[in-house]
Amino acid sequence: MDVLWAAPGPLRVRELLARLNEDADRPLAYNTVQTVAERLAQKGLLRRTQDGLAYRYSPTRAREDYAVDLMLDALTDAPDSGAILARFAESVPREDVGHLLDVLRRRAAEGDEE
Repeated sequence: MDVLWAAPGPLRVRELLARLNEDADRPLAYNTVQTVAERLAQKGLLRRTQDGLAYRYSPTRAREDYAVDLMLDALTDAPDSGAILARFAESVPREDVGHLLDVLRRRAAEGDEE
């Protein structure tokens, strides 16, 4: 997914394979990459578009949206989401605290307007 998120556009399996194998200790096989891409497409994580006889693959969601969905799923399944949110806030790197506070203040202000 990281390679596809970083790509400027949809990639064919061969292009994806080449990028994955650039720094790999053990190169991946074409069939392995094709199978994983197909499975991710079936799960709705990748979009598959016809390109001649081949397909091009691209993410259906931005990395940020995917990460948010994972976090929300974890919170939904937790018996005490408040404790998880507190632990997350304590774990945020110091350089990101201001950004998080700004977003939370903006979100709280939106609630006041309703």
